[in-house]
Amino acid sequence: MADAESDIAQLTEDQQVALQQFIAVTAQDTKDAIPLLRRCQWNVQISIARFFDGEPAEDPIAAAATAGLDVSAPQDTRRQETLLNGLTNSPRSSTSSRRRVIDIAPRVVPQPESQVATQAPLILTILFAPFSLIYSILSKYFRFVGYLFPFLPLFWGRLTASNINAPVSRRTAGGRRPLNPRDTAARFVREFEEEYGTHNLPFFENAYAQAFDLAKKNLQFLLVILVSPEHDETSSFIRETLLSQEVVEFIRNPENNIILWAGNVQDSEAYQVSASLNCTKFPFAGLIVHTPQVSSTAMGVATRITGPTPPAQFISKLRKGMQAHSEPLSRVRAQRTEQQAARSIRQQQDSAYERSLAQDRERTRKKKEEAERKAKEEKEALEREQAKERYAQDLEQWRKWRASSISGEPSAEQKDIVRISLRMPNADRVVRRFAADAPIEELYAFVECYDIIQSGELSKEVSEPQNFEHEYKFQLVSPVPREVYELKAGGTLRERIGRSGNLIVERTDIESEDEDEDEA
Repeated sequence: MADAESDIAQLTEDQQVALQQFIAVTAQDTKDAIPLLRRCQWNVQISIARFFDGEPAEDPIAAAATAGLDVSAPQDTRRQETLLNGLTNSPRSSTSSRRRVIDIAPRVVPQPESQVATQAPLILTILFAPFSLIYSILSKYFRFVGYLFPFLPLFWGRLTASNINAPVSRRTAGGRRPLNPRDTAARFVREFEEEYGTHNLPFFENAYAQAFDLAKKNLQFLLVILVSPEHDETSSFIRETLLSQEVVEFIRNPENNIILWAGNVQDSEAYQVSASLNCTKFPFAGLIVHTPQVSSTAMGVATRITGPTPPAQFISKLRKGMQAHSEPLSRVRAQRTEQQAARSIRQQQDSAYERSLAQDRERTRKKKEEAERKAKEEKEALEREQAKERYAQDLEQWRKWRASSISGEPSAEQKDIVRISLRMPNADRVVRRFAADAPIEELYAFVECYDIIQSGELSKEVSEPQNFEHEYKFQLVSPVPREVYELKAGGTLRERIGRSGNLIVERTDIESEDEDEDEA
């Protein structure tokens, strides 16, 4: 703290004023503010711009100062200045120095006046410190009392209700109500049309910061018009210069890439813009443009036009400022075009790579699905073959087991018998006697196991296969009259057929076999 006070004591009066202005805007500590102001040669606007936008890689002020010293430094200290040297060297060095110095145009974000906090001078802060402490203690005490007795703030609010809606606090010193930036711009355009009639000026109806960002993004020129109704020359400037046909056509010409923003300095935003651009005379016109020679994000003032200006001179100054910055802007546009082309090529390459990758993934997916389908089909075919083999084995075991359990043929002398004549599927005729009380299933089993019975390969050791459900794939039919003796109806042979019968064996699995062959 002592070091900061000693530094302030060593500053001149102008430097102390610049320090107070910088601290009031940035709220930075004194020890950090003084070095930045010294680097900017105690220029408050440049210091504020560098505080918010960042310092450039190469200091243009120091470079300009160094260049000016190099140019103005005499090569021979013993040489006396002549008239020829004064005419040739001095203006050239001053012109070169002026060309290198570019006024910084900061980005202004409007802040409501009710939220603008200004820092009092250090001496006043020290003098009013006791009063501030007493006020803080009393406010905390009354806040605590209000917390203990809630009815007191309500009672006090009713007493002071007449002052709540006072319009004075909602209006500026000039009687204009503060609005947001978009509404402020719309109000300016409305008042402009009411005062000067209809026009063709393409005003940007939004905040100054929005126009500032748009000009920086699109590498356009931002023409700022600031007027003050208190000046007598404002009306003549607008009617004779700004609304003249040549000026309107120049601004509206798409080749000039101009964004027009205007404001009344009685509004908070326009006033802050005028302060940031160091406007000392109104009406004011400033041409702001991107300055890549300062930094990649810097915006500078290309030209200033103050006071009443004829239309031809107004356009000439604007055109001169635009020509002075056309070459740097052309380089930046070329760089952005190259970057955009490279970005487009890279996007196309990425898109082509993504498409190729998607195609490869699709082919891989199809191959995988095809392989899985083939593997599944092979597995299902193998399972079907295994099921068929297992079924054939179980069927053969079941037939042997069932053939061993079929009762033998009764003799012809027995009375209670049924004589059945069967025509096999291979056209063989088989005649056999069965017991009259034998179930119909006995006849079906005889037909099923006929070849085993004929071969004589009967064995009592064969057991019934486990988990096997046999199904007869034929049916017994009486031709005349046609009658199907279904197995599920049950009954004995005497009950279903009678004492004798001629039956035909009809297979029921022929259609299913044909369908399997068609599918194969």
